[in-house]
Amino acid sequence: MPKKILRITQVHSTIDRTEVQYRTIKALGIRKLYHTVEKTDTPQIRGMVKKVEHLLKVEEIQEGGRK
Repeated sequence: MPKKILRITQVHSTIDRTEVQYRTIKALGIRKLYHTVEKTDTPQIRGMVKKVEHLLKVEEIQEGGRK
């Protein structure tokens, strides 16, 4: 069964945001505006994305299948 991958891109700045939102963006591994990371779809990552969804663009992609 192929794993789901989330492609997460920051599209809004963290300027004038709370410390919790700023740290959540950093914990996701996003370094700067328009930086994209790919993370495995887990409940922990979904919860982090939910906290800062107004700052992000999230796409679901399928990884692999059979080689």
